[in-house]
Amino acid sequence: MIAQTMLAIEIRAAGGPEVLQATTRPTPVPGPGQVLIRVRYAGVNRHDCGQRKRGFGPVGATDIPGLEVSGEVAALGQGVKRWKVGDALCALVNGGGYAEYCLAQEALCLAIPEGFTLQLAAALPEALLTAWFNVFYIGRLEPHQWLLVHGGSSGVGSLAIKLAVLLHSKVIATVGNEAKRAFCLSIGASEAINYRNEDFVKRVHDITQGKGVNVILDMVGGAYAKRNIEALAMDGRVMHLSSGDSDQYSVPLAAIMAKRVLIGGSQLRASSLETKIKLIADIEQKVGSHLGRSVLPVIDSEFALIKASQAHQRMETSEHVGKIILSINP
Repeated sequence: MIAQTMLAIEIRAAGGPEVLQATTRPTPVPGPGQVLIRVRYAGVNRHDCGQRKRGFGPVGATDIPGLEVSGEVAALGQGVKRWKVGDALCALVNGGGYAEYCLAQEALCLAIPEGFTLQLAAALPEALLTAWFNVFYIGRLEPHQWLLVHGGSSGVGSLAIKLAVLLHSKVIATVGNEAKRAFCLSIGASEAINYRNEDFVKRVHDITQGKGVNVILDMVGGAYAKRNIEALAMDGRVMHLSSGDSDQYSVPLAAIMAKRVLIGGSQLRASSLETKIKLIADIEQKVGSHLGRSVLPVIDSEFALIKASQAHQRMETSEHVGKIILSINP
């Protein structure tokens, strides 16, 4: 029996975590090609914090944040063939995850990998697709090349490390304290640099014997623009996930041209459905058998849905290691 209304968290206005407020909304009805998920857990992402700070998301998006969920199929829209009511799954969604029920496109739902709990599954879709999209799909990291991950202990960062190691690349992470350094080393990073007391550019060149890294995954924004170029090898690529606190990007063109650098970035949420479907197919083909084994998310902490504001506070301290999760109908 599906209730006509549901508990959800809405963004009341632009601002800090306190603007996340519990509300009652009509339970959504799945349209063609959609499934309605009874949400058990939802992942918390930096993008959610950005939407909250702005007070709005993409045009037409819901004011209920949340880009990844796990749970069971509660209802099917017209034409859905892959799933049936009661199936356990996780899904990449276009907002709406901080709620008791959430709509998802059939093609963006994933079966729970063997070895995963529903809690772990909620930490998978957004981080996995983001890491794959930037490091391998656009960044073209190849076996035996070097990857530098800024923020290696984050949800995306930790999965990027595991994927790169699995596919025989070498990883350097930057971190903010010794506990995070130990964590990154424990999940496969060759080296982890504490940026608070070490010059990461110098250390990168020491580690790579002066060659530099081939791909950089950057969640910091424009603040590292010039230093990232200095840390790159010839034909290196820099992939940006966030503008961070510095969305201005300033690098001498001569430095870019001298190393034949490619600078890029992506917004997974803004990408087309076709692109997301292609990413999922690519991941399933190349690393699907390793999900639940060598590729597992790490959970930092869990908060009840009504404490979403506390989850955002935790996220914005940058003290977390791994993913922050909301429990909804555990």
